[in-house]
Amino acid sequence: MKYVDEFKDKNVVAEISRKISGLNVSANLMEVCGTHTMALFRHGIRGLLPRNIKLLSGPGCPVCVTSEADIDAMIGLCDVPDVIITTFGDMMKVPGSKGSLLEKRADGVDIRVVYSPLDALKIASEERSRPVIFLGVGFETTAPTVAATIIDAREKGLSNFYVYSAHKLIPPAIRALLNADDVRIDGFLLPGHVSVIIGSDAYDFILKDYGVPAVVAGFEPVDILSAIYGVLKHGKVENKYSRVVSKKGNIKAQKVMNEVFEVADADWRGFGVIKNSGLEIKKKYLRFNAKEKFEIRRPSGKKRKSSCICGEVLRGIKIPTDCRMFAKSCSPEKPKGPCMVSTEGACAAYYKYGRTK
Repeated sequence: MKYVDEFKDKNVVAEISRKISGLNVSANLMEVCGTHTMALFRHGIRGLLPRNIKLLSGPGCPVCVTSEADIDAMIGLCDVPDVIITTFGDMMKVPGSKGSLLEKRADGVDIRVVYSPLDALKIASEERSRPVIFLGVGFETTAPTVAATIIDAREKGLSNFYVYSAHKLIPPAIRALLNADDVRIDGFLLPGHVSVIIGSDAYDFILKDYGVPAVVAGFEPVDILSAIYGVLKHGKVENKYSRVVSKKGNIKAQKVMNEVFEVADADWRGFGVIKNSGLEIKKKYLRFNAKEKFEIRRPSGKKRKSSCICGEVLRGIKIPTDCRMFAKSCSPEKPKGPCMVSTEGACAAYYKYGRTK
């Protein structure tokens, strides 16, 4: 199959692997995207690299980087009378300070898993007497779709549809990592999906301001190994996913996103507040903003204690197996933190693929 099979060619994989080994360099490389973390394990790429190339997982899982405060706020929205909460499935098991959405649904709250914000909009059009809140969690990849849904809700005159925006932007998080002094990153594998929207030019600052190379990568074995080789060999910002990613990105999607959202400071798990790293709903669309419409009750009293190191994993300071709960008291069935919940989480990837050689 053109544009797929040729990026899985075993002979090409072997050749690039030999080239990487022949460079004889040591480096800490971070894959920003959670899908890359899964792909690295699934394709066995970690085993093809020399020991002096260390791969670190980054903050590329949107569920994982959602702060506990935002999780608590989302759970607090369950107290809205007669509410219907709509969310992507990964959010259901994420623990807040005193519970989860899954536990709230078990208590009788109407919480529905959807595959698109348009599914939530359909529910709102069918249940006009009830408030329908969509939990907007994601990066630049999903934000345009949520923005388009809000525009659609306005055009249809729906007065019972709301969005809780916890959207985040990848470039400011990369800058925060490079400004930190607790982890050494010698190069980045940049996310393919996000880059489709924002374009490869959005990362020029990484080399210009910090002198660190970075490569936009696809998700097949040849894609990823080519990106690793590019980071180590060429030492610049490159786009190795040009069959999908352009320099300027998807201009139409950017316009839709900028029509509805404005850049704001955002709280990231493991990072704290990162300046200009989030998206909030503009005043023009304020009536769809769940944060403005509803009084959100925060949990009070004693909070759950947790030894979860998800925040440190997201910054590349530790790896999942450093956690004393990993694969013991913490598993995908009974997660203690979001990095084990999400299918894009580093802990979930290590649990599924990384426990055996």
